Amino acid sequence: MKRLDLIDGMRGYFLVFMLLNHLVFAGGLWLVQINHRNLAFVEDAQGFVFLSGLLCGMVYARKMLKSGYAAGRDGLWARALELYRYAMGIVLVILLLQHLLPGAAAIWKDWLGGTRFDDPLRLGTIAAFLFQPTFMDILPQYIVYMAVAPVVIRLCLDGRWRTVAITSLLVWMTGQLGLHRLVTYPLDGWLGATPQKEGIRASFNLLGWQIVFFTGIIAGTLTSTKKVDWKEVFRPDQTFLAKMSLAVCLFFLPLRLLTAHDLMPGFVLEKFGLMEIRADFGPVYLLNFAAAAYGVAWLLIAGPRHHRAVIRRIASMLAGLFSLNYLQLLGRHSLQIYVWHVLIVYVIFYLDGRTGELTQFTKTVIALGALALLSLPALWRERDRFLGPPSSPAPSVAG
Repeated sequence: MKRLDLIDGMRGYFLVFMLLNHLVFAGGLWLVQINHRNLAFVEDAQGFVFLSGLLCGMVYARKMLKSGYAAGRDGLWARALELYRYAMGIVLVILLLQHLLPGAAAIWKDWLGGTRFDDPLRLGTIAAFLFQPTFMDILPQYIVYMAVAPVVIRLCLDGRWRTVAITSLLVWMTGQLGLHRLVTYPLDGWLGATPQKEGIRASFNLLGWQIVFFTGIIAGTLTSTKKVDWKEVFRPDQTFLAKMSLAVCLFFLPLRLLTAHDLMPGFVLEKFGLMEIRADFGPVYLLNFAAAAYGVAWLLIAGPRHHRAVIRRIASMLAGLFSLNYLQLLGRHSLQIYVWHVLIVYVIFYLDGRTGELTQFTKTVIALGALALLSLPALWRERDRFLGPPSSPAPSVAG
C-alpha cells in the first residue's frame, strides 16, 4: 500500500506542476521558472504518462490473473470509454463557456482554433482525436494506448515482455524518422483544404510517446506477477547505473539551462534541435527521462539502505515529498483532477485576457488559489472520508 501511496504522491506532484506550467498570464508568471523542467528535459507529462502505464499494468495484469483475460480486457476498454467521456465532456464545457462568456471566443481562439458548436467537421475531428484543443491532448493518447493495452499486458503475462519492449522501441524509431507522415500528411492536407481550416492538430506524436506508457505497462505487469524483485534490481551496493544516470542528467543540465533561457547559439541549436523535439519524444527526452526515472527509483528503493548518510537523507526527503497528503489526495483522483485543471487554466486565461497586465504578486496569489482549487474534485469524491458517511434516515414509527 505504501508503494501505491508513493505513486499517487508522484502523480499529484506532476499534476501540481502541470497546472503551474499551463497557467498563462500576460507578462508571464515567475513561479513557472521554479521548475524541474528548466533543469532537465524531463516534464510533468512524461512522468504522468509513465505512472499511468505502470498502474495500468499493475491493476489489470492482476485482474487478468484473477478473473481471466476477458475480464481484464473489458475493464481496460471500459476505462478507455470513461476517459473518452471525460475528454469529450471538457471540450463541451469549454465550448459552452465560449458561447456564454463575452469575448471568450477571441481570447481562446488560438487554443480552440475557432471551434464552434455549429462546425460539425471540426467537432468530428475533435471526437476522432485529429484536432486536439490546447491542454486537452493527454487523454486522447491514453485512450489509444489503453485500447491496445490488453494485448500488450497478455504478452507480458506470457513472459514475452522483451517482445513488447523491442516492438515499442521500433515504433518509437518509426516516429522519430517521420514514417507516420505517409498517412498523416495526406489526411492533414484533406482536413485543411478548406479556407481558414486547420488540419491535424496534436501535441504528442503517439508513436514516440507510446514508449513511455508501455515501459510503464511492462514494469507494472512484472510487478503484479512478482517476476521481478525491485529491491534486487535497485541495490545500494550496485551504483554503476545510478552514477551513469546522474552523469547523463548533469551532462544535459547546462544544455537545458541554455535552451530554457534562449542562450544556446543558433548554429548549435540547429543541430541539437533535431534531437530535442518534444512532440516526438526525441532522443534527448528519451535519454533524460530514462536517466531521471532510474535515478529516482534507485533513491526511493535503494537509497534508504545505502551506507552513506547523505544518500539516506536525500532518499528520505524525496519519499517525504511524495508522501505529502495533498499530493497523494490529488494522485488518487488524477483523471478528475486533470480535467478540472483544464477548466481552471481556461478560466484564468480568460480572466487575464479581460484585464490589464497584472502584477507578479497578483498573479502569484491567483496561482496559489488555483492550486488550492485543484483539490476540489478529490475532496468531493472523498467527502465521506472527511465528513463521515451520510446518516441513515430514522425508521418510521407506525401510529
